[in-house]
Amino acid sequence: MTDRYPEIDEAVAYIHRHIDEPLSLGQLAAYVSYSPYHFVRIFKEKVGLSPVYYISALRLQRAKELLLRTNLSVRDVGLEIGQQSLGTFTTRFTERVGMTPSEFRNSPLVADNHFRSLRELSHWREPQISLPEYATVEGTVQAEMPFQGVILIGLFAKPIPEGMPIHGTLLSSLGSFSFANVKPGTYYLMATSVSWGSETLDILLPQTTLRTRSREPIVVEPWSPVPHQQVMLHRPRLDDPPILISLPLLMNHFLNRVLQA
Repeated sequence: MTDRYPEIDEAVAYIHRHIDEPLSLGQLAAYVSYSPYHFVRIFKEKVGLSPVYYISALRLQRAKELLLRTNLSVRDVGLEIGQQSLGTFTTRFTERVGMTPSEFRNSPLVADNHFRSLRELSHWREPQISLPEYATVEGTVQAEMPFQGVILIGLFAKPIPEGMPIHGTLLSSLGSFSFANVKPGTYYLMATSVSWGSETLDILLPQTTLRTRSREPIVVEPWSPVPHQQVMLHRPRLDDPPILISLPLLMNHFLNRVLQA
């Protein structure tokens, strides 16, 4: 976490310690002696998300863990994270993870197969055809420590890796990346990684993987060049939003595009 607003660091740590309990905005603001309005403003400035959205994301991450590590029914998993309605839980999980809770629970074998297929490809570069009326977002991704494996990188509508990216690809190594045909709009660049030595659960529950995200949005305007993006994969930080999107789902989409090209 950054040095600015250390009191928000304390609030984030408090949220992690009490994520299984009811957490009200007033309670969190009082914990760091702020008014709710001021707390929301600086929390969003530092973390990138509102406290309520951040908490809901952590609870969905908890749901992913429960689905894979316990025999609780889908309904009971929803109840464990405070969702009284099975329908609401299933809808929110599906929108933000990319598959239903039941599909996610049954995905370890699929994840292993996709990861093995990527390794067999060795090195690749996804073909792209640029259209002149749209922008190209290019950049370089590096890592704070030696890394060999797959890098999943994408442009998202929100500053959290959830749902399918608007533009996304996989890289076989550190270095350059490019997204062609990016329409005017506001995007957030997110990336995570899966080392070749990762176990299946590391792919399905990517809580310790190197990752990066753009704190500031990338604004694409008509007929205007986009600045070169330089990002650094780093170890997880406490205020990083959880990676909700299913990585095997992204792998599958990428494999389908590459193999059909």
